[in-house]
Amino acid sequence: MPYTPELVEELNILVRYNLNTTQEGIKVHKSTATPEIVAATERLYNKGLITQEDGGYLTAMGHEAAEQAQTVLNLLKPA
Repeated sequence: MPYTPELVEELNILVRYNLNTTQEGIKVHKSTATPEIVAATERLYNKGLITQEDGGYLTAMGHEAAEQAQTVLNLLKPA
């Protein structure tokens, strides 16, 4: 199954999290974020990967997903 635009948006949200601390989250402002980012954040919440519909913190499962997303991104980045 190839990446869909929706999955790419979700991955882009996950790579924004700082994995060095559990005390730092993100906030997606519905008034300034694109509809795609708002929808991706809501999907991550519905999947149990983040604690709030508008961001918040990573859950344990979300932390694992963010680690994997960031690893793939680092492997694919140009040298």
